[in-house]
Amino acid sequence: MALLLREADVRALFPMSEAVRLVRRVFEESHRGRAVNQPRRRIKQQGCVFSSMSAGVEADNAVGLKAYTAGRQGTAFMVALWDSESGRLLALIEADWLGRIRTGAASGVATDALARPGARSVGIIGSGSQARTQLEAVAAVRSIARVSVFSRSRERRDHFTAEMRELLGCDVLAVESPRAAVEEAEIVITITTSGTPTVLGDWLAVGTHVNAAGSNQPDRREVDTNVVRKSSVVAVDSVEQAKVEAGDLLIPVEEGALSWEDVTEIGGVLAGDRHGRTGDADITLFKSLGVAIEDVTAARYLYERAVAEGRGEQSSFGER
Repeated sequence: MALLLREADVRALFPMSEAVRLVRRVFEESHRGRAVNQPRRRIKQQGCVFSSMSAGVEADNAVGLKAYTAGRQGTAFMVALWDSESGRLLALIEADWLGRIRTGAASGVATDALARPGARSVGIIGSGSQARTQLEAVAAVRSIARVSVFSRSRERRDHFTAEMRELLGCDVLAVESPRAAVEEAEIVITITTSGTPTVLGDWLAVGTHVNAAGSNQPDRREVDTNVVRKSSVVAVDSVEQAKVEAGDLLIPVEEGALSWEDVTEIGGVLAGDRHGRTGDADITLFKSLGVAIEDVTAARYLYERAVAEGRGEQSSFGER
């Protein structure tokens, strides 16, 4: 029987430490050819955009897909998980929180691989639904002492600052401009809906690592071309997907400031087959798009945990 997992189940079963471990592993598995990722596809219809993406992960004996809508009423996310040996439907999972956790975890993994080992200060642009897990993941891989937060809404910024100060137990300060958040930060995170750059390369200190995680549209970007030009490492979760939807890189490529041959997948860096940071002065960039291998490996973990702990609702849906 298939297991139905609600948002409350995902929140209870999926700690950030496990998300970081799983995402790190699946990036390496993908680099070694043991995971298959199908990039996102979108259907625009009336007032709604439907997106779907699928993957298979050999180590998990799992295949699955993530599907979601975005429209005037908000968003609705679902992950479907199958066992790849039997073909049996294992789970249907409400996937808003799952998406937030795995997206944050990807930035945490990239930060661990590319940021300076002693980096302790973070600047984050954005205070929306994805921002919390971005900071939580970075704090899972670095001992963070100070966070500077900017977003356009002062009310949301102040609320987020107070929430994260309590969660992280460090100094979290609201600032009045993107530049103020970025200039003295050793790790920079962009997690916004902006279509134009929120971070300029001229603001970055020597040795900064940047996680650009908010945009996945070809005509939108959060970092300017100078950020890309200054970066000694430009890494992505999937080059194939980046060529379709990473405006942060597509626009510099069109301008002649970047070649796709100079873009590496983070899995290769983690495996030691691609170069990462070579010194403290390097500026590094991770462009996160959110890929289906993250969703599938997370779904398999959640399914196994739910079965072990007796969570979720049993359903005959999908039985042969």
